[in-house]
Amino acid sequence: MDTQTLIDPYDTLLLDLDGVVYLGHDAVPGAPEALREAMEHGVRLAYVTNNASRTPAAIAQHLSALGAPATPGDVVTSAQAAARLVAERVEPGAAVLVVGGMGLRSAVRAHGLRPVTTALEGPAAVVQGMVTSLSYGLLAEGALAVRQGALFVAANADSTMPTGRGEIPGNGAMVRVIATATGVEPIVAGKPEPPLHRESILRTGSKRPLVVGDRLDTDIEGATNAGVDGLLVLTGVTTPLDLLTAPPEHRPSYVAADLSALHLPYPEVRRAGEGWTCRGWNARWQEGRLGLEGEGDPVDGLRAACAAAWEAAGEGRADEDAVKAVLTSPLSGRMSSAD
Repeated sequence: MDTQTLIDPYDTLLLDLDGVVYLGHDAVPGAPEALREAMEHGVRLAYVTNNASRTPAAIAQHLSALGAPATPGDVVTSAQAAARLVAERVEPGAAVLVVGGMGLRSAVRAHGLRPVTTALEGPAAVVQGMVTSLSYGLLAEGALAVRQGALFVAANADSTMPTGRGEIPGNGAMVRVIATATGVEPIVAGKPEPPLHRESILRTGSKRPLVVGDRLDTDIEGATNAGVDGLLVLTGVTTPLDLLTAPPEHRPSYVAADLSALHLPYPEVRRAGEGWTCRGWNARWQEGRLGLEGEGDPVDGLRAACAAAWEAAGEGRADEDAVKAVLTSPLSGRMSSAD
């Protein structure tokens, strides 16, 4: 058991894309190689994304071009989860106003529903997903349809999405236009809500999945809601400070610098006196402050620090001022570069 790697207990990786496998058009360094190795060891790969703008075929093509093993059947999108959610609530063949891109339109059509673009066609539902070419006119049609009584479904509620240039507004920000104009909140299909993980498990037949993501409020909370383990990688938007102050539903089972950690033994984080230790690092909550000392891999320091901070916070969140010292001291300042 000493040589068991992190991935060994799991049969499927439910992988987020943005911030985990790629950033914008470029692969996260080492990610394609780690995924190929996982597949070679018999672990199924399922790319589970809140991005509803592209079709599974387009996403699989992008992944393949980056060197990651992928077919359209390996991709599970919030568009697919949203379309299933709508199909379970409206009549077969019903008109659905799609406020989004081709990926969402294709998913709606795959469930036997009829995509439309105007409220004049009396849609039974409005489904909204992110597309960068989204127009005011289409948002207005969506608002009109919701005001007329159409079911309102959002593919996801991500307020931002990462790119190579930084974070930009996501579908959650754009959904606020219709929600504010109508006073109607959408049913959300994507992470962290259950429908997308239900879709993933239905499609993969997984018995022992591991959710892998870069966001606490979608990927890790989604894993918590599904009752499965979650791995947080520091290649996307989450910072060490975010982790140290995470509430219970945002605390991952594992923390790693990147996907290469899948193929290494996961270091033990264990109790040591009144604190916690991980390899060469020791963390302790004392007099209302988090302390950290040691040397070695800074991610090991973060793991120990999280254990101490989460224990002290219990069912709440650690205060930022109480944990910042471990991120700014000369010794452990190196840890902040791990994100």
